[in-house]
Amino acid sequence: MPRKTDGMLFELQPRPTSGEDGKPLLYARPAAPDKRTMKDVSTYCSFKGLNSALVEIAFSTFIDVCSEWLADGYRVETPLGIFSPKIKLEGDFTDPAKVQGKDVSFAGIELLPSKQFIKAVSKNQHGFRKKSTRVGNAHMRDEALMAEALRSAMKNGFTTIRQFMVTSGLKYHSAQRYLEHLCYAESAKLRRMRIGGAVHYFSKEQTGEGK
Repeated sequence: MPRKTDGMLFELQPRPTSGEDGKPLLYARPAAPDKRTMKDVSTYCSFKGLNSALVEIAFSTFIDVCSEWLADGYRVETPLGIFSPKIKLEGDFTDPAKVQGKDVSFAGIELLPSKQFIKAVSKNQHGFRKKSTRVGNAHMRDEALMAEALRSAMKNGFTTIRQFMVTSGLKYHSAQRYLEHLCYAESAKLRRMRIGGAVHYFSKEQTGEGK
């Protein structure tokens, strides 16, 4: 079967809940390798023979006008959808009489996409391609794999959390938790030392502490 080369690239990640086999249920999320910017819009405009300067002016004008309306609490309906301001209470309240203006803060902007926008995206959609990556940190339980990743990370005699992240494929906090466990476990294999702004992990065997 020929390999699919178009469509949205996606990756799988574990959910907090588990399936019948005891393993985490999965969810899919987009995994585009890069982002698009106004520079790409300008390139598109040149290809289509459009004036990119006018497009930039239109965006700038929209931000100027829309920001004033949103700041006053209005919802703004556009061809893209409806923009709405988000606000939140700063603190826990049960009595409405105690809530004042100073207790409320701006919390961002929501976009409810229009049917026209959704239809346009759907029209340009050409299926999906799965990205070949590890799913979450499940491989953290593979002792042989983690041992090899640690050896690779310590080729200079020590490692840091970020170096270990590269060789192990773990997220930051998981990599940190793994290294810290090796420092404080009953049969500790590593010792930690803060050098500059980063924590360095050294092998106790190399420092003579493991003898």
